[in-house]
Amino acid sequence: MSTFTQILYQIVYSTKNREPVLAKDSRGKLNNDILGILKQKKCHPYIINGVEDHLHIITHLHPSVALADLVKDIKLGSSSFIKEKQIFPGFSGWQEGYAAFTYSIREKERLIRYVENQEKHHQKMTFREELIQMLKNHDVPFDEKYLF
Repeated sequence: MSTFTQILYQIVYSTKNREPVLAKDSRGKLNNDILGILKQKKCHPYIINGVEDHLHIITHLHPSVALADLVKDIKLGSSSFIKEKQIFPGFSGWQEGYAAFTYSIREKERLIRYVENQEKHHQKMTFREELIQMLKNHDVPFDEKYLF
């Protein structure tokens, strides 16, 4: 029998210490690098976007790919890319952890629009507020002292 999956992921992680170093004019280069990593891992990315201190990735994972391994590969690969190309002065790395949420395929267009509009969204809400809201919306138990 073949393997069939339909799992849409939103992966969210920030810069180390939430440093606002991801300058808008170079984020496209970073997003393209991450896109290449996702395609190399046979994932199906829909959108990658973020603001100065964090990223959102919307993708399907290939059935052979473990989420934790994928995030590790993205962080390692993109860190090397950033340092090699020197596109974000002051970048000292990514945060240790990440958040990941699954969605029904029926949510795809809404989720893509949400990620497309990150800059507008963060005029009203901080990353901390956004993350707490996502954790609560997905019934993920957490202790705020471990978030930031």
